[in-house]
Amino acid sequence: MKSRKLKHTRRRATVLTAAAASAVAGVALLPTWNAGASTAAEPQVDARTKAAFQKLADAVFTDRTNALIDRPRHSGRKAKADGMSGKVELSSGIGRTEHAARKQLDDRRNRLARNGEKYSAGSTEVTLDRTQVKGRTAVVRVTENTTLTYAKVTGGEPGTTGFQAHHELTFKADRNGSWKVTKIRETADGGLAVNQLAEPKTVSAAAKTTSTTPAAPRAAITRRPPAAPKNLTGGEYDYRAMAAYAEKHWTNYNPAYPDFNGAGAGGDCTNFVSQSLKAGGWKHVPGYVYDYTRWFGTADIQSHSFVGVNEWSWFAQNSERTTSLANVYQMDVGDVLQVDFDKDGSKDHTMIVTSRRNGVPYLTYHSTNTLRRSVTSIISSYPNAAYYAYRT
Repeated sequence: MKSRKLKHTRRRATVLTAAAASAVAGVALLPTWNAGASTAAEPQVDARTKAAFQKLADAVFTDRTNALIDRPRHSGRKAKADGMSGKVELSSGIGRTEHAARKQLDDRRNRLARNGEKYSAGSTEVTLDRTQVKGRTAVVRVTENTTLTYAKVTGGEPGTTGFQAHHELTFKADRNGSWKVTKIRETADGGLAVNQLAEPKTVSAAAKTTSTTPAAPRAAITRRPPAAPKNLTGGEYDYRAMAAYAEKHWTNYNPAYPDFNGAGAGGDCTNFVSQSLKAGGWKHVPGYVYDYTRWFGTADIQSHSFVGVNEWSWFAQNSERTTSLANVYQMDVGDVLQVDFDKDGSKDHTMIVTSRRNGVPYLTYHSTNTLRRSVTSIISSYPNAAYYAYRT
């Protein structure tokens, strides 16, 4: 997503809070209240409770994934999260919200099918990263890893698409001994996973760029116009090497570069695409970090054009390392797609094509780490955005 704030940060392991770490053997699954005191004791969370938190989170995001799977009409598949009740469950409000989310994803599945894309199977696994307890509130952070199998509609689709997303669930304990989910939110910049519904984050109006720097023309999103294929190897750039780098590091981040995910960091999408272009032969242009005609990135220092969405576009056009494509379906391996979600002229997200099958480009990106998502899926999720396609 938007890489405007360039504070260099890295992910660090998070230590459990004292309240969570003090759970000892013998603590019950449920919060316990001190019946002899005028004020109820604060609930405690043991390993079994945490496992129940994880199980419910897994059910929520598995249900979202299942809503995208092609299946016989009226199959009667019951939502897993709705079936969980008792000690750890959804609140009534979140239950309604998730029901609406699944309906929206079901509509998305139908739009994709009309455009020639279906998923025949899917799997979601949720791991528990951190649990913080304060009073009667538990804030649980989880990582979702989801894989979807492309149905062979045209016969040329890749095998799978996948993504990794981070979520935060808030649980509240009541006096009856039950934990209920009262809030679910995405913790990474984006909302760009296949089964996510959150509107992508954009920078505030105050941070929008007002400049006379190069402006790329928008690309049309009509279906599959003719496109001249690229020579992927043997030329100035090795486009297969770009794709191989991106598909190797879409979740396995290269420690030779900073990670710009996290609060205030701005997102890692453009940094990741620049690394991939560099792996395929783009050379550094040293200079002042704020000069958009310069482009360089190492472990210690990066130009704004290496890590910033708009700054990358300015460099790419000014240097003539790219040309603009008239249509997103003309993209081939190693080409770059940028999105302006609110059409205000300031671009918000950068992705790179790592596969092209039967006229459809498949994109890989960071900030909601994603592998081989079709441009059809992205357009179906964000039909009102502005798109910019670059031939590299």
